Amino acid sequence: MENRPPSPEIDARGIRVNPGVFIPASELEVRASRSGGPGGQHVNTSSTRVEVVWNVRQSAVLNEAQRARIVEQLGSRLDGVGNIRIVSSETRSQRQNREIAEERLGATIRGALVIPKKRKKTKPTRGSVERRLSEKKKQSGKKSERRQSSDD
Repeated sequence: MENRPPSPEIDARGIRVNPGVFIPASELEVRASRSGGPGGQHVNTSSTRVEVVWNVRQSAVLNEAQRARIVEQLGSRLDGVGNIRIVSSETRSQRQNREIAEERLGATIRGALVIPKKRKKTKPTRGSVERRLSEKKKQSGKKSERRQSSDD
């Protein structure tokens, strides 16, 4: 079984990123445009590519700590205004592409909000300390032998 975070819950009202963060649909800007790729003549007439845009800096659902963490983690993916833009054109269905884009947005925000665990300092094992010290003794023995033999 994979150890992945669960995908965000998506419904018509918005995206549930985690228990404390819900992005309402009113804060999402969804645009559809013509997609490239396979599909023949159908692709020239259908707007199936979906772009979901969410403004992190103006969102009312985030507290300042969450906003700062998202900006820090996703800074390179934000534009000058603070929008994060997710695009999907994998399927020939606009609805499926929208679901994919919203799911990716939720997963991206969830990943940015995860605070990594602090590293616990550990003590070297007795065996590793003994190996290191015996190796040091060997090295110093080599050096002292060289000193004695060059005094002829």
